[in-house]
Amino acid sequence: MCHQSARGEALLVAQSGSASANGKAQSNQESHTTRIKLVVTGSDGKPVGNASVYVRFYQSGGFLRHEKLAELDLKTNEDGSVKVPAIPQGKILIQVIAKGWHTFGKWYDFQKDEESVQIQLEPPPHWY
Repeated sequence: MCHQSARGEALLVAQSGSASANGKAQSNQESHTTRIKLVVTGSDGKPVGNASVYVRFYQSGGFLRHEKLAELDLKTNEDGSVKVPAIPQGKILIQVIAKGWHTFGKWYDFQKDEESVQIQLEPPPHWY
């Protein structure tokens, strides 16, 4: 009878230990995210409203634990800014498309909890 209770106690200890390990894994995963604030302006310094902003980042946990490229589609508001929700830190592609402006695209490497990025769009090339 003592043998069974010892097993029961060992089982409880193992379950509580794994629960705390899962809690630590979740908190570590949450701490490796970043929030980005983008401000899009034209070459004249004025904010560019209603610009399409595409944010692409690698997200793990796909089939066979391979990373897959995830995408967020956002729009700038009237003052040219947009807030990107929390995404995993690391290499992130930011593309901006706005009517009347040259398309912008660049890879960034974000390692902080919060980042701010200023993007200045250039006028389109002249077609003759």
